[in-house]
Amino acid sequence: MIEFDFGPEITPNGIRFRLWAPFQSDVALAIDGERTFKMVGSTDGWHHCEVDGARPGAAYSFILQDGLAVPDPASRFQPRDVHGPSEVIDPDAYRWKTAGWNGRGFDDLVLYELHLGAFTREGTFTAAIDRLDHLSSLGVTAIQIMPVADFPGRRNWGYDGVLPYAPDGSYGRPEEFKRLIDEAHVRGICVFLDVVYNHFGPDGNYLPIYAPLFTDKHKTPWGSAINYDGDRSHLVREFIIQNAIYWITEFRLDGLRLDAVHAIKDGSGEHLLHELARRVKAAAGGRPVHLIVENENNDGNLLARDGQGQPRLFSAQWNDDIHHVLHVAATGESFGYYSDYLDANAKLGRALAEGFVFQGEHMPYRGEERGTPSGHLPPSAFISFIQNHDQIGNRALGDRMVAGRPENVLFAIAAIYLLSPHVPMIFMGEEWGAREPFPYFCDFNEDLNEKVRRGRREELSRLPGFDADDLPDPTDEATFFSAKLDWTKRETEDARRWLLFYKELLSIRRDSIAPILPDIVGGTASYRARAGGALSVQWHLSDGRRLRLCANLSNQIVDSDEEANPEVAIFALGSHEEGRMDPWSVFWSFV
Repeated sequence: MIEFDFGPEITPNGIRFRLWAPFQSDVALAIDGERTFKMVGSTDGWHHCEVDGARPGAAYSFILQDGLAVPDPASRFQPRDVHGPSEVIDPDAYRWKTAGWNGRGFDDLVLYELHLGAFTREGTFTAAIDRLDHLSSLGVTAIQIMPVADFPGRRNWGYDGVLPYAPDGSYGRPEEFKRLIDEAHVRGICVFLDVVYNHFGPDGNYLPIYAPLFTDKHKTPWGSAINYDGDRSHLVREFIIQNAIYWITEFRLDGLRLDAVHAIKDGSGEHLLHELARRVKAAAGGRPVHLIVENENNDGNLLARDGQGQPRLFSAQWNDDIHHVLHVAATGESFGYYSDYLDANAKLGRALAEGFVFQGEHMPYRGEERGTPSGHLPPSAFISFIQNHDQIGNRALGDRMVAGRPENVLFAIAAIYLLSPHVPMIFMGEEWGAREPFPYFCDFNEDLNEKVRRGRREELSRLPGFDADDLPDPTDEATFFSAKLDWTKRETEDARRWLLFYKELLSIRRDSIAPILPDIVGGTASYRARAGGALSVQWHLSDGRRLRLCANLSNQIVDSDEEANPEVAIFALGSHEEGRMDPWSVFWSFV
């Protein structure tokens, strides 16, 4: 069993409590609001106290030298939210059904991103279990859960977490999260968790009071960076790395998605990301574990493969470039960063064939060069999508593409990303054309709520057609409820048509695309983009065959000099005959 340095430790006689608080000369322990114990300090900043007779379920807080009561930064559960006492959790109490689960290969994954609070009406771990059979029948093989680390209030996207070891109580207890993972594994579905190691939320983070959590050496969009390379940074690094190990081992997750790793600043000899990846994989004990990054810098070095084609560090990256070019092709929008993707046909070809659109070239929106070469990497190093929480939620109204684009257009771009050799990711409800928005929402104290409202208005006021009167209040409970999926709408005629289409695509992917992914030769893909909308992309297989996509992402019939032989077709949407392609047509084949 993995031993952790942080959090309570169950002993034969009771519970051993510990807190690393080098800024505090005296720390006391309060249990169940009645008993107080003086903790023993040491020169390395640790404070310890073993309480005989204490058992799992006990509520405890640490009392700092000024009398402030704080939760355990490594709390496993907060029954009274982030400012209340922590609860001792027995890590071995849950009895797993799937002790022999050994995961899936990355090429085999179809990801499904979901927010636990909005995925079901109840918004809990337990309620999500009831929807696993839907995902299984759809063809989903992995769910990607937005962050669950304890955040202040009753609703949040999850990126304002302050207690990274504690699943938020609004979703349920730790054992209920384990049951969701267990039931997913019963159905052959992997479970990934989004984790945030680049910043802490603005409310409920007491760590800086008693430990060197932050450093002024580096800056991030959220202020001072987490101290990964400064004075006394060793235990800060351990706190984060052990958290990743904790989720993988104690909760038996199949992987993690690391949020905004470009904002993790570290000048150490071994960057935190490298050490974390190395140690997480070692802790998994041979079980396949996949680590995913979100990285605006498009650093292909994090995705490097070894001599056997296996990831050295991270399996894949969320590829925003794929989203941006497909979004521009489907909507014609050109504001913000979309302005750098207007030549959508050629840029889509490059993204599909090589991964990143920007591989060191100057990106006007950023005002600097972006990216590194990525064409040598296998397609599975990139996760493709046409929707995710950011790309919907960062719009003023949180509206999905289905709210403003024809069905045939959306079906065409879905047929491209779901059948491409990249790993696809569906956003919850997309598979039946759900129209519920996914706006940003939170639930802070009133002072922070007002700052969020003002900041949101200022940020979005730069968008074309912005009207402050139409902007949903991110702190209003109604905004959160508007994001909840209405599963009854899955039974409408339109929704059934969408579901059948998505099931067909994922069935084709399972039977025809997934088996050949290991045979795609890295660095050999090519593309041709023609004026007017015609595009062809080819991936070379080790047996001499080629996987080919021909598409017309325009409203006009276009000429194509690529032959389309129906006898070798994998999938066809629209007509591709005699060198002409219908508007919004897609043709996949082996040649």
